[in-house]
Amino acid sequence: MHYRDTRKVAIVGGNRIPFCRSYTGYVKQSNLDMMTATLNGLVSRYKLDGLRLGDVALGAVMKHSRDWNMAREAVLGTKLAPETPAYDLQRACGTGLEAAIQVGNKIALGQIDAGIAGGTDSVSDTPIVYPDSYRSILLESFVGKSTAAKLKPWLRLRPSNFKPELPSSGEPRTGLSMGESTERTAKTWGITREAQDELAFTSHQRAAKAWTEGFYADLVTPFHGIERDNNMRPDTTLEKLAKLKPAFDRSASGTMTAGNSTPLTDGASAVLLASDEWAQAHNLPVQAYLRYGKVAAIDFLDTCPDGLLLAPAYAVSDMLNDAGLGLQDFDFYEIHEAFAAQTLATLKAWESEEFCQKELGRSAALGSIDRSKLNVKGGSLAMGHPFAATGGRILASLAKIIHENGGGRGLISVCTAGGMGVTAIVEG
Repeated sequence: MHYRDTRKVAIVGGNRIPFCRSYTGYVKQSNLDMMTATLNGLVSRYKLDGLRLGDVALGAVMKHSRDWNMAREAVLGTKLAPETPAYDLQRACGTGLEAAIQVGNKIALGQIDAGIAGGTDSVSDTPIVYPDSYRSILLESFVGKSTAAKLKPWLRLRPSNFKPELPSSGEPRTGLSMGESTERTAKTWGITREAQDELAFTSHQRAAKAWTEGFYADLVTPFHGIERDNNMRPDTTLEKLAKLKPAFDRSASGTMTAGNSTPLTDGASAVLLASDEWAQAHNLPVQAYLRYGKVAAIDFLDTCPDGLLLAPAYAVSDMLNDAGLGLQDFDFYEIHEAFAAQTLATLKAWESEEFCQKELGRSAALGSIDRSKLNVKGGSLAMGHPFAATGGRILASLAKIIHENGGGRGLISVCTAGGMGVTAIVEG
């Protein structure tokens, strides 16, 4: 719905705090703390003090009930004009990129001129709840009309009522964790341990090199005494990775380890999007443009039981059809490395003529990509994966990569829980 021609969506730039392994640097920081610090860094970097933006879309996956209005509270904690509206959203690990697509659509349709998209997640500060049996006692006592009615439910109180129910990243419908599901994917697609370790090694090396060269200096705001992503292992080697024991299938056939899988991570990211006219009026540079986005979902319960995280393979195919592009028509590829096995299986699916014909309805395979163009500044295996924050990290980094390249086209692919995928095209 719009009253004028669509506009290009400019990516002005992004900001994040360093990503930290859970239970380390940010153990006492909440999602709101991290998101507010990230927004403040963005406001400071682009001199947004006092400005009223059109909208702000933020989200978190692991979220306390107290954070029911987190986006708005985070905005109110910044120097943005308090009249800046904000809303929460969630699409699992694709939250940050989905937020950017939604804000971008509003800009393209002329509904707003500028906005911020982002996300945050903390596993260190996850909500811990008591069993429903304890909840029923509390509620029954609360609604009691007399003193006796209020006291009677407490006679059912037992030690088991205080056993906390910890949040889980397992799929509710299968009971399998992400890693267990992806181990099945690795076996189905024949993804070797050696190939996974090689991808993890490359991710760490490229991320460490990018940090050393200063690439992330104007993309990251230090927070709580942390200045760099603390999951990076620049001194890791293929030999060290090979010594790690399987983490999900502990038998001799297990291939996925703590080294070739992303760790639980805390962090936040945000990206400033705008129309060309707004950016020019505020003397802000444009690094690249968010041109298109696409989502997809698969039936991982029936037709694709070994492909929980393969939905981006479908979303990218649909996106390429819409854009009239081929898989090789890109200068850079940012494929979220939830697990090395998932990234490699996605690439193998695009190379498979059978998969592309049967599952994607194509006449031929999408083909291979040039691996030297994949995650050129490192990926999630090295930097970590705070679920809702990863999309913002990737989008901001890719925009800067394209800008420093003097132009080009980039593809983003993010897998999510629930068998979904979020993808996007960025151009200079």
